[in-house]
Amino acid sequence: MTSQWSPPRGVRLLAGVDEVGRGPLAGDVVTAAVILPLDHQINGLVDSKSLSARQRENLYGDIVGQATCWAIGRASVEEIDRFNILQATLMAMRRAVLGLEMKPDYVAVDGNRLPQWEYAAEAVVKGDGRVEAISAASIIAKVVRDAEMQTFDKEYPGYGFAKNKGYGTPQHLEALQRLGPCAIHRRSFAPVSEGLGIEQNDLF
Repeated sequence: MTSQWSPPRGVRLLAGVDEVGRGPLAGDVVTAAVILPLDHQINGLVDSKSLSARQRENLYGDIVGQATCWAIGRASVEEIDRFNILQATLMAMRRAVLGLEMKPDYVAVDGNRLPQWEYAAEAVVKGDGRVEAISAASIIAKVVRDAEMQTFDKEYPGYGFAKNKGYGTPQHLEALQRLGPCAIHRRSFAPVSEGLGIEQNDLF
């Protein structure tokens, strides 16, 4: 990992936090918090987006097997529509850290915003490529959310969720026009609300 970040001196329980699913038109935003042991033997921890699905699955098993503790947090489609995607993501991050079995000494969050919480913490820009615990969190969140979208593909056929994971690909946008939105589409996102013929103010 290049330009690696280090926590303040004396930190032993460092939680890394990352999200997956801010950009899609459908599905929850999913976050993960991971505390890795200082002597872990997990090789290849990088940003989940730079890995193949098979590599992520393999690393997921290593992370779950070796992590001191880990937890998933999420914000629902309804919460995304009610509070906006940024606030929903911060809520999901808070839920992930609160779900950890051990309270971290310090929390490193990918990006440039921190949730409102009582933890000593730092937002680390491009942290998923600089902090191993954040990389681990990004992999956990990505594997969990992708699996959920595979399930939704069977529940809501025709949108291609297994392939597009809810992102606004041309095939997904065409399906939206043809089928209209389903229960897991985010009504506050423009391509969905435009298909419904509603204004943002009409959502609340």
